[in-house]
Amino acid sequence: MAGADCVFCKIVAGQLPSIKLTESRQALAIMDINPFAPGHALVIAKGHYPDLYSTPAASVAAVASLAKRVARAVRDATMPDGINIVQANGPGAAQSVLHYHVHVLPRHKGDNAKLNWPLSPGDREAIIDMAARIKGHL
Repeated sequence: MAGADCVFCKIVAGQLPSIKLTESRQALAIMDINPFAPGHALVIAKGHYPDLYSTPAASVAAVASLAKRVARAVRDATMPDGINIVQANGPGAAQSVLHYHVHVLPRHKGDNAKLNWPLSPGDREAIIDMAARIKGHL
């Protein structure tokens, strides 16, 4: 089922242009037209799912598998210092397109991407308590 106003559904259907890299039965890899860095690519589920929570496991696996292939190709083509695989869910995570996708984001030291956070030790007991809360929902 496609989202009638979903830009990624329109790209999958061929109704909007894209710069296609490759595809599998359940996923499509394209270049991001608003790239953070040269080589910034997107891997999108071919089915319309607004976020990770609603995406079937098989589609998540297909996107992850294709993202791995694309990440290797981006690495080899651009020689970055590293690559982030970024997937956002909801407005608090800055998800801008409500269709399950991941960013393959080549990174260079000093690029000022706002994806990193400083490492500081957390309170061990608070972390253990949070783990117990999370486990209760698994």
